[in-house]
Amino acid sequence: MASQRISHPLIHGNAGHIAQAIRPMSYHALTDTSSYHVVAIDYRGFGHSSGSPSENGLIEDASALVEWATKVAGIPSSRIVLLGQSLGTAVVSGVAEKYYSKNTEFAGIVLVAGFSDLATMLSEYRIVGVVPVLAPFRYVPWLLKLLHRFVVDKWNSADRLGKIVDKTQTRLRLSLVHAKNDKDIPCTEDDKLFKAAVCAAVGITDDDEFLKWKEERTVRKSEDAFVTTWKSTPNIIVRQEMFPYGGHNNIMGYAPVSLAIMRSFDLYGTAYA
Repeated sequence: MASQRISHPLIHGNAGHIAQAIRPMSYHALTDTSSYHVVAIDYRGFGHSSGSPSENGLIEDASALVEWATKVAGIPSSRIVLLGQSLGTAVVSGVAEKYYSKNTEFAGIVLVAGFSDLATMLSEYRIVGVVPVLAPFRYVPWLLKLLHRFVVDKWNSADRLGKIVDKTQTRLRLSLVHAKNDKDIPCTEDDKLFKAAVCAAVGITDDDEFLKWKEERTVRKSEDAFVTTWKSTPNIIVRQEMFPYGGHNNIMGYAPVSLAIMRSFDLYGTAYA
């Protein structure tokens, strides 16, 4: 091992002020014992940034950060991990799709507490994990579909992950991390992301058949914790991890996120096996 430590930037997608609440703790947890550097920005309409947030606007802001890291700071994309949490997972998915479609690949993509698409998440959302806001609409499908039409920004991360897998030419490390006790975004949303990422590639459309296929690739650590790993050519690894605790925000400071980043750089031995 060379004595010189190589810096690996983490481009972090988040919603809110970059120095607000859990953010400083998260950044310290990722960088205190590593050679990683976190590069984060306040999107338009968040923190001290002016403007109004929109799907295209936030993806443009995050893309500007990628452009700065690669073209100004001179960091190759192969040494950059795109890290997103909550709404940031949707931004990261959008940025990653944009660059993978141009054959620009990153060291890894790590999505923490992600969701499949905004309309679906809203229809299943529960305040503090208890009160179902739009539950009555689910019993009137046409009304729910009408409601979805009024969601301007779709944030369809599930669809984007499938395209990223399809566009990968050389290498992909995609990690999905979620806590079972997340009261803001249910962990079932992670199941949808994983399925969307691999379904087209494995050619399985039947739900029961897919669940059987997935179970064969799942290591269960407890009733509320598991790891599912899928590998494919040319060098693609998609990993879904669920843990009992961590909630929606605190999990960012937990070991699973740091380990997911290490795996992106293949710095954790055979952990993907």
